[in-house]
Parts: sequence; C-alpha cells; structure tokens
Amino acid sequence: MGSITDLITTLGKNARSAAKTLRGATTKAKNNALINIASQIDQNRKNILKANQQDLEHGKSNGLDNALLDRLMLDDSRLDGIIESLNQIAALPDPIGEITDLKFRPSGIQVGKMRVPLGVMGIIYESRPNVTIDAAALCLKSGNGAILRGGSEAIHSNLALYACVKDGLIGAGLDEYCVQLIDTTSREAVAELVKASDYVDAIIPRGGKGLVEAISDSAKVPVIKHLHGVCHTYIDKDADTQKAINIAFNAKTRRYGVCNATETLLVHASAVGRVLPELIAEYIAKGVELRGCEQTQQLSGKVIAATDEDWDTEYLDAILSIRIVNSMSEAIDHIDQHGSGHTESIITENYTSGRRFLTQVDSSSVMVNASTGFADGFEYGLGAEIGISTDKFHVRGPVGLEGLTSQKFIVLGDGHTRA
Repeated sequence: MGSITDLITTLGKNARSAAKTLRGATTKAKNNALINIASQIDQNRKNILKANQQDLEHGKSNGLDNALLDRLMLDDSRLDGIIESLNQIAALPDPIGEITDLKFRPSGIQVGKMRVPLGVMGIIYESRPNVTIDAAALCLKSGNGAILRGGSEAIHSNLALYACVKDGLIGAGLDEYCVQLIDTTSREAVAELVKASDYVDAIIPRGGKGLVEAISDSAKVPVIKHLHGVCHTYIDKDADTQKAINIAFNAKTRRYGVCNATETLLVHASAVGRVLPELIAEYIAKGVELRGCEQTQQLSGKVIAATDEDWDTEYLDAILSIRIVNSMSEAIDHIDQHGSGHTESIITENYTSGRRFLTQVDSSSVMVNASTGFADGFEYGLGAEIGISTDKFHVRGPVGLEGLTSQKFIVLGDGHTRA
C-alpha cells in the first residue's frame, strides 16, 4: 500500500502545481494543446488501434459482455469522433475569467462574479477509452488539473491515447502534468485517489452503478455522481404514429451499451393498437429481447413476462421492458418510482401534454419528440462530456466546460473604505 500511497501523493503534488500554472494559461495556449492532441491522435492511429485490439482480445478471453466490448472498441470512425470533439472544444468560448453580474453598490464598490476552475479533478472510469481524451480535453480547457484512472480492461488503449495528450501539452508549452494517467491497474490506486483531499478537489466516477456507489461510500473528496441510466420513452395518446415508432426504435437500438439508451418503453393504452404491434415486430427483427406487462404479452408470444426487477434495470444490452399505462400520470409515477434521474422522453403532438411532462418529470434531461440517444454532451453543443450527472449539486446533466467550473465573488473599488 505504501508504494501506491506514494504514487498518488506524487501525482497529486504534480497536479496541484500544474493546475496553478494552468489557471493563468492563455486561451490560445490551451486551444493549441487541444489541436496538438487531435493531430497526435490522427498521426498515431495505427498504434492506438493496435493497442485497442490488444485490450479487445484480452476482454473477450476474460468474458467481457457485449455491452462492455462495444464501449471498449475503437475504430477509425470513433477516432474521427474523438478528433472532432477535440476541435469542437477548442472552438468553444473559454469560460475561465468570465465576469458576470457586475453591479454598483450604494457604497460605490462594484460587486460581481468571476468564473474559475474547480482545481484538480480525479476522473475514474471504466471501459471507454475515449473518456481519456474527453476528460483531458475538458479539464484542460476549463483550467483544471486532471488525474485519470481508466479501467484495467482498457489499459493499453488509454496509455496509447495518453501519450498523445502528453505530447500535445508539451508541444503547446504547457506543463505535462496538467493531465496525468495512473498507469497501474491496482484497485488500491482508486482507494487512495478518492481519499486524497489535500490534492484533489472533486472526483467524477464514470462507470456502472456499483463503481459509482463504491466510490461515493469511500470518498473523502466531493463526488459528482453519474449513477445509471434507466431511461424511459413514453408514447402519449396524442403521439404521431410514425414519429413514435421511429423515435422509440432509435432510442433503444442505436447503441445498446450506452447510458442514454431507453430501457423501458411506456405506451398509453389508447395508442397501443397503432404503434406497439409494429414496434414489437421491428424490435424482434433487430434481435431485441422484449419483457412486458400482461397486456403487452397479449400482443406477441415472443414477449416474456417482466418482473419487478426489470423496471429498475439498466440493461446496457438488447433487452427492453414495455409497460402499457392508462394515463400520463401513471407514466410519470412509473418514472418517479423506477427512473434513475437520467433522461426521459415523451412522444406527443399535444402541446399541453408536452409542457406538463417537461415540468413534472424530475430528470437531468427531459425531451419532447426526440430520442433519448441525444442526451450527450457532444449533441448538446458542449464539445464533449466528462459524464452525465444525476446529482442536483453542483451540476446536473452532461458535464461540459461550465460544469467543471465555479464562481468567486470579485469586488472592484477605487480607494473605497467601509464606514
């Protein structure tokens, strides 16, 4: 344990020192680093994909399920997406130093707020190697030092990507310790990182519910939690038939192993006849296992009975639960009871129903006539995300640049003294 403690202490000291210099870095320097990282990834595609293939082969031999393998996999298309994300973040306005709410007080002083970095972020994540770049880029642009700890299943991919980050920082004249990757797969490193309150200002865990809960229970550092994505799509009685079918199908089948995939489909009883038979046929043709309430089972012999546990489950797989409800109130009650506060969508042509759903559903993203698959920092114009917070403090929903900042009060005077 001593050597791991020493490692985290060294990383923490380096991060704290680097974060201090990063607070004063120019927007140009930070953007240059992001562009450099993108260029390094493009130039090193072969090495990155080779490392990723090594992780995939190891994952298959160790019985990783299809959802985790999908999250782990990199190809040229996904690398293109990572590069595009870096370029988008570079193009975003720099939030650091922004002054707002500046007002004169009766005393003559001006009082306002300035946006500032949080400090040093510890990012703990599983499976997805793209998080190495998303986290590095967002922390860098928002002026935060970052200590990254990816999952053991992606260690080779993460190391290959981190090499690009390090070269990009050095090329832009920034401290190479602005972003550091823990290169040991020991779980002791996580246990030490979440207790390193002298060096780390916040922890963001990105992974399964078990990981997030374990970190939240043991951390001595504030945790920005992304629990799990039990997302719902509700087809209202006033839904357009084709919109409902297209959206509900996309929300489940676009990708299975992502937190914004719909896991439970709720359908108003009066819309069942015109949407569910066709949807059930499309899901079955796609290979989706369907688990439904008694009424849903009557529509197809291929729908198996849903259990109480199903309504609370994030499948991250080709499995969907379906429940028929008699009112929007029943749908909202179901979401309140079984949802995880991530993302919910209503399909309706009724303006009043749409507004009611937006108002009464208490989740980090609530949508009208759109696939839950849009709940993503890239799609929201954040450039990327470091996770989707289901917390309510201090940030909620996709965590982009602004979510990694805070504000401090500033006072401008000209020789003012208080009577």
